Amino acid sequence: MHLVQRVAAIVLTLGLSASLVGCGFHLKGMNPTTAPVAYSKMRLVLPNNTEELQEKLAVYLGATGIQLSENPNAYVLRVLDYTPQRHELNGKLVETLLRMTVTFRIEDAQGQPVTEPRTITASRSYQYNVETVNTDDQEQKYLNQVIIDDLAQQIVRQIASNRLPKVVTKSSSSTTQPE
Repeated sequence: MHLVQRVAAIVLTLGLSASLVGCGFHLKGMNPTTAPVAYSKMRLVLPNNTEELQEKLAVYLGATGIQLSENPNAYVLRVLDYTPQRHELNGKLVETLLRMTVTFRIEDAQGQPVTEPRTITASRSYQYNVETVNTDDQEQKYLNQVIIDDLAQQIVRQIASNRLPKVVTKSSSSTTQPE
């Protein structure tokens, strides 16, 4: 009887554990896509002509639990630099390389940097034959949207994983020098 009771307890424990996992139960704070609590409210500050990036950031930040707010006490996600580039390599086939670079940081409500600036880059390339129907503009427009989406996801992943290097403040203690 003793062995039967042990087996029954093990089966019951495993069954209950499996049902908890199956229904989606997880401990609070264990979700890898949840942003750090400190950044629960955030404002976006981006340069002009970056509406697409702002829209993508709003969607992905919301998905991680960050509420976009115009509250003056909210943290600020500031995009310091937004640089799109287009390079063409000409020949019988034209190869076009699209590259976008974004530098961003998080600031507190007073505008003081909380994290060091971080630069991320995304690129895509495509080829086309200049002698055939030119689909260059359509291809470029589509790939720019893909690049912007990729950049927004990279920014949000770095915020959610809390991997951005914090700003190191210099201590106010001064060293005395001999006179």
